[in-house]
Amino acid sequence: MDDDAPIGPARVPLPTVLLSMAGLWACYFALVTARGWLLELEYQGELLALRGAVSLASIAVTVLLWLVLRGFDDRRIGLRVFIALFAALPAALLLAVINQRVFADVEMRVNTRMAEKQGLRMHRDEAGNLLVDLPGLRAPSDIAPPEAPSVPNGDTSALPDGDTSAPPPPAVPMPDDATSGTITIDSLSREEMMWRQLTDIALGRYFLLIAWAALYIALTQAQNARTAERREGEYRRAAKAAELRSLRYQVNPHFLFNTLNSLSALVMTNRAQQAETMIQSISTFYRRSLSGDPSGDVPLAEEIELQRAYLRIESVRFPERLHTTFDVPDALGDARVPGMILQPLIENSVKYAVAPLTRPVTIRVAAEEEYGRLVLTIADDGPGDTLTGAKAEGCGIGVDNVRNRLRIRYGENATVVSGSTGAGWRTVIRMPLERVGPARRRAEG
Repeated sequence: MDDDAPIGPARVPLPTVLLSMAGLWACYFALVTARGWLLELEYQGELLALRGAVSLASIAVTVLLWLVLRGFDDRRIGLRVFIALFAALPAALLLAVINQRVFADVEMRVNTRMAEKQGLRMHRDEAGNLLVDLPGLRAPSDIAPPEAPSVPNGDTSALPDGDTSAPPPPAVPMPDDATSGTITIDSLSREEMMWRQLTDIALGRYFLLIAWAALYIALTQAQNARTAERREGEYRRAAKAAELRSLRYQVNPHFLFNTLNSLSALVMTNRAQQAETMIQSISTFYRRSLSGDPSGDVPLAEEIELQRAYLRIESVRFPERLHTTFDVPDALGDARVPGMILQPLIENSVKYAVAPLTRPVTIRVAAEEEYGRLVLTIADDGPGDTLTGAKAEGCGIGVDNVRNRLRIRYGENATVVSGSTGAGWRTVIRMPLERVGPARRRAEG
């Protein structure tokens, strides 16, 4: 299942449901068929086709049961179990009726054949009564009518289970001079036997349906658990994205105020050309910084170009003091980094290294690959070793912003180390080296 798909009600997939039904009845079919062959029961070839038809009908009835249970997928487990126990009763009875109707003809033939082996002949009259002809019978009133051949369990070799049929009643020994006669088993007695047989088969099918219902409820509970995990994951990702956006939007509010003040100063001193250049640089910077996904990644080359635009704006404010160097190999241009991850660190260098001094300060931005990881360095040669009080605290806010974003994005797989070098300030970021995919490169190209 796609992790990005919308999360809806927990449902067991239809193929899984159908497979569970087919597996249950196919297993039952195989076991009963094997039992019939091992016991060498008669009519196994004919029974095989009939048993297959009954198995397909059983799957269809189980589908009806599933449609009932499916309507209670979102209810309490106790109610679902009760519904399963109740709904399986009519389904089991329907299966028993189907079983009895399909195998009625074969059952009669099996009983007739077994009776003939013992010298009896079975047939029906026009009223539907079962007649048993007994050779050598002295008089119909002299002996009690034997029960018709039947099956205690309701499953004969002519039934889908392929159970052995109960042996017909033994022949009654008669004197040589006895006369033959016929015993009639009336339709009422036969109906009673049919109900006994039907009840026995229904109980067996009820157990199978309850077993499948238990499996379905277990599958539904597992699906509910997976859906809950996915929903929790969606909530966590949404919270993470919101936190990333919050951190991203904290990056440069004071930068806007500083640039507007600088722009105002340029206009006031009639430095129109520099003011126009600064306006274009500001427009380019904000268009690039605000157009992307605040929680997404960008190629390192794009991030570096954005920081170049930022430093061009600051160079208008500090034309004599701000010097920059970039040491970023082209081979790392497609490395993935969180958008504007360098911005707070470069702002710190401008604010706490360039602005307070009257001498030139160089800001260096470098990137390298180290044991399969991307290492980014932002360093300056300002008064890093003398930062104290509010200045040090303000510098730490920018570093914490970067550290928190990397923690949300990479967990423990990214580190930020920042501190004085004795001749300035340096911050080193180490993160997993991930490349931009070909589709992204083609889109950007």
